[in-house]
Amino acid sequence: MKFNTKTIHGGQKPDKAYNAVMPPIYQTSTYAQSTPGGHKGYEYSRTHNPTRNALENAFASIENGTHGLAFGSGLAAIDAILKLLEHGDEVISTNDLYGGTYRLFTKIFEGFGIKFHFIGMENAHAIENHITEKTKLIWIETPTNPMMNIIDIKAASVIAKKHNIMLAVDNTFATPYLQQPLDLGADIVMHSATKYIGGHSDLVMGALIVKDKKLAEKLYFIQNASGAICGPQDSFLALRGIKTLHVRMQRHCENGKAIAHFLKTHPNVDKVYWPGFKDHPNHQTAKEQMNDFGGMVSFTTKEDSYEGAVKVVEKLKVFTLAESLGGIESLAGHPASMTHASIPKAAREKTGVKDSLIRLSVGIEDIDDLIADIKQALA
Repeated sequence: MKFNTKTIHGGQKPDKAYNAVMPPIYQTSTYAQSTPGGHKGYEYSRTHNPTRNALENAFASIENGTHGLAFGSGLAAIDAILKLLEHGDEVISTNDLYGGTYRLFTKIFEGFGIKFHFIGMENAHAIENHITEKTKLIWIETPTNPMMNIIDIKAASVIAKKHNIMLAVDNTFATPYLQQPLDLGADIVMHSATKYIGGHSDLVMGALIVKDKKLAEKLYFIQNASGAICGPQDSFLALRGIKTLHVRMQRHCENGKAIAHFLKTHPNVDKVYWPGFKDHPNHQTAKEQMNDFGGMVSFTTKEDSYEGAVKVVEKLKVFTLAESLGGIESLAGHPASMTHASIPKAAREKTGVKDSLIRLSVGIEDIDDLIADIKQALA
């Protein structure tokens, strides 16, 4: 089954009760038992819920995995991965990553005795220089948030397998429409399903997908024991979002490309970060592991100041100034004061996240309206 068909049918069967085509919303916390322990596969909705299970099957299908898990947020999904580790373990992470992930790593799990190394991974072979006998996890985002750096998943996988280390990939920016990390050798794929998978800015959710049954069982145990699950209503909304993922992503990519090329030629713009440019440092890797270049674009203005960036985002009218990304509507953000404010200024700027950086999540509106909006904001 090809991807565009999987988004609609993958892992799905008509509901057993009445053959409903769309999985019903099972808004229930518990299930009747005929005798103690005698039930139809469901006893309590923290452990299992039919709507959530349908979503988890869909997650597994679109990422070419065998097991999917749905969580209350992307950070809850990352939290579950880190709970596989023990005191004294070490993690190698990309240094250009979502601020909430950095905060979870440094403010929560460092306190539990887990050590994190934040390094540039544009050359994946740099990972090997930081591996010790205590290294248990390699964490990468690609494309990275917000600098749009590309990391070679296959090369990272070879290194991880050589040293018997887990490799987890945050695939939020690319989505499985553009990139499937499990096929490239990753052990775990993570999504903030709040973003492109949900696609309509109306839910908060996280996802994990794996191929290994034992690893899945460990994560299911953590999911149930820790309880950071999503509800049936959000599961239904995410399932609906998945069914249009392929058509939405096609327009996101088309519009993202047009915006990136427009910005690159604008006299008031300094640098544009988008992996589709031939002069992007890892453009060739992006071409090889992605099917297109996505709808995320970051840039700085010639004014190169905090005030200049704020002035631009405040003038936008079609783009909405807001946190998050991946919805059908176009969003603009100022990473230094919004999504990446939890990262210390010196660490931010070392990776290129300057006060003048603006991040765009390019939606699926008419491209002429989007370009006109940016044009007037930059004037």
